[in-house]
Amino acid sequence: MIQVNNLTMQFGGQTLFKDAELKFTGGNCYGIIGANGAGKSTFLRILCGELEPTKGEIAIDKGTRMSVLRQDHFAFDEYTVLDTVIMGNKRLYDIMQEKDALYAKEDFSDEDGERAAQLEGEFAELNGWEAESEVSKLIQGLGLEEDILYSQMSSLDGNQKVKVLLAQALFGSPDIILLDEPTNHLDIYAIRWLEDFLAEYFGTVLVVSHDRHFLNNVCTHIVDFDYGKVKMYVGNYEFWYESSQLMQRLIKQQNKKAEEKIKELQEFISRFSANKSKSRQATSRRKLLDKLTVEELPASSRKYPYIGFEPDRELGKDILKLDGICKNDENGEPLLKNVTFTLGRTDKVAIIGRSEQAITALFDILAEESEPDAGTMKWGVSTSRSYFPKDNGKFFDGCELSIVDWIRQYSGNEDTETYLRGFLGKMLFSGDDIYKKVSVLSGGERVRCMFSRMMLFGSNVLLLDQPTNHLDLESITAVNNALTDFKGVVIFTTHDHEIMQTAANRIIEITEDGCIDKVGTYEEYLDWKKERSGNDDSQG
Repeated sequence: MIQVNNLTMQFGGQTLFKDAELKFTGGNCYGIIGANGAGKSTFLRILCGELEPTKGEIAIDKGTRMSVLRQDHFAFDEYTVLDTVIMGNKRLYDIMQEKDALYAKEDFSDEDGERAAQLEGEFAELNGWEAESEVSKLIQGLGLEEDILYSQMSSLDGNQKVKVLLAQALFGSPDIILLDEPTNHLDIYAIRWLEDFLAEYFGTVLVVSHDRHFLNNVCTHIVDFDYGKVKMYVGNYEFWYESSQLMQRLIKQQNKKAEEKIKELQEFISRFSANKSKSRQATSRRKLLDKLTVEELPASSRKYPYIGFEPDRELGKDILKLDGICKNDENGEPLLKNVTFTLGRTDKVAIIGRSEQAITALFDILAEESEPDAGTMKWGVSTSRSYFPKDNGKFFDGCELSIVDWIRQYSGNEDTETYLRGFLGKMLFSGDDIYKKVSVLSGGERVRCMFSRMMLFGSNVLLLDQPTNHLDLESITAVNNALTDFKGVVIFTTHDHEIMQTAANRIIEITEDGCIDKVGTYEEYLDWKKERSGNDDSQG
């Protein structure tokens, strides 16, 4: 158990959160949410002892072992994968090192023998004989090959290191696990495996994530950083979001009688609690909702950007035809090979595949920013396209324009300063923010500028390569709603499971030999792949 008492954290005179009172108990998973900069990661660093709070204290039961997902990808480069994962249980690793040193001594004494016996006993108590087997299961569950165990960490790429460090955090049944964005760089099968692992985990889990689908599947509680305060709510992210939106609407309707408000909220709680399909959590966890009272529902101060695309003209019959598209990288290695498909006017397509480089190459071809090495592509005459590239640096780096002057480049001559100011305000650029130079904008601010640009074009076809990178949950939700509501054709790729499931009606997977093209939702595609491959854990 973790008890948080009167916790306050300030940075440079700014208060991130104040007087937080929280209790985290075993068998529960707590999703940590809040706007960027609200203090979520700082909170985890305080819990694990990396930072001292301005005020307050953290009380953790004596003998409790805490494990943390490390963010330094180079910290273990001199070690093997096996040793790195076992270091998740530092005491076990230290025992193994001391044992090896004792047994390597040429002058092994009686005293050494007694010490070795003590170590062997503790080694067995810590399940040391099963350590390598456990590491292997964790590694394979996260999609890595077993033969990587004896490789040096320095030889792995960034995505592989992320998975090894996640395995380290999960190793050895710690009592408490702290995870900061654990699904970054994980494919869908690794995420599913992690969801199942956490759903069955006996200890206490605190997780910061922007992945709404993941939060829905693993969380029993939501810890919300808002108004400079920290509050805990029962339920997963979807329940928190729907109830917070309901509360906001009711707060705005102050003329309603209190009894009517309470009745509506109670009906909402009952409806959600009874919906067993909302989460993969155990039934016993869902029963937590039964104890919820109206007073415990959240009211959020968060602001959601307005993202909406209105096509200037309707699409005709012919949209897009690709025939035998091939593309090699700069070394002559194939990225795309014989990619062939035809799109209709109602298609919303999620592009998936193992190689993000290959997917980006396809988007560059679709946007006519690069030429294929072979094959043909033809857009219908009625189509007009807007492209959201994965790398938007060319639009901002070294640019000395203010936000309002930058967006003016893409607006009509009739658009006035007042119109542009109002337009940017909907994208959460208010007051003097609009005069900031675009060269100094954060990643999330750049993404909101790119969406503003696309909205002004009035295109009937949207091309989006990883549009949710750098965005907070509020902006991701706005993107999701915009793509779902759009009346034109969408071709997109994203790591966000929820967007793929709700916005796409067709899935195209880029493979080494071409592509797999299936009509249906993302979950339907995953189920089809699972049946077809016999539970193959490769990326789909």
